Amino acid sequence: MKSMTGFGRGEAQREGVTWSVECSSVNRKQLEVAVNLPRELAELENAVRNDVSAVVSRGRVNVAVRREAAATSANNVTVDHMLAASYFHAMHALALKLEISAEIALSDITRLPGVMNLAQSEIAADEAWPAIQSALAAALKQLTTMRVAEGASLRADIESRLQTIESLLESIRVKAATVPEHQRKQLRQRLEDAGLPLPLDDERLVKEIALFADRTDISEELTRAASHVKQFRAYLDAETPAGRSLDFLLQEFFREFNTMGSKCNSAEIAHHVVTAKTELEKIREQVQNAE
Repeated sequence: MKSMTGFGRGEAQREGVTWSVECSSVNRKQLEVAVNLPRELAELENAVRNDVSAVVSRGRVNVAVRREAAATSANNVTVDHMLAASYFHAMHALALKLEISAEIALSDITRLPGVMNLAQSEIAADEAWPAIQSALAAALKQLTTMRVAEGASLRADIESRLQTIESLLESIRVKAATVPEHQRKQLRQRLEDAGLPLPLDDERLVKEIALFADRTDISEELTRAASHVKQFRAYLDAETPAGRSLDFLLQEFFREFNTMGSKCNSAEIAHHVVTAKTELEKIREQVQNAE
């Protein structure tokens, strides 16, 4: 089991340029891949998406690709003198309008947007792709490692709650077997209190108890719920992502317990059903984060 949340970072160098790739993922019902590439490499977006989808099947994955020059020189730095002069005159004009002293330092001008730029030579997409792909593979590997580690924690929590549900199902099964007899005793007691005692083998009493037992029979629901537990564990053991399957199975689980709660006619069983549904709700919260 893998979680849908994680982070990974990778780097690769080629011809004096370092490419860094960061991948972060969060919960989504389907796979969504958002790619942030330098403008001149926009054509590589589909290639990045394909590499991500080969590793991740569910969740929103944000991929950021950055280019960092290995070294710079004075020739790489360009200054927009006209823009700098425009900033300078605009700042002086503002000072005059506000009637304040205009103490403008060179550092104030150079920090303004567009005044100083680092010139970088453009790189063709097919030349950049090998390094970007290598960095992406490293980032995805780290991302997967984190998702697997978090997935192990999710599984441990889910497994402990499944054990609780199994225990509750067994208690419900034991209690359900005693419900018809308890109803028979209550019915006879009410008849006696009303001055209408009936023998134990009276046909009307036997028929009433049989109808009651049929209406409150939850053996099928118990069997299906036990089967759901086994299927749930099978999905947890699967090598392929099973988040969607687990989510669907939880709906079936809730349906069985809802039916038990409506048919049981027992306060103790109803209490167990509520406890089981609480555990299922906590499992649902964990499954929402499973790939």
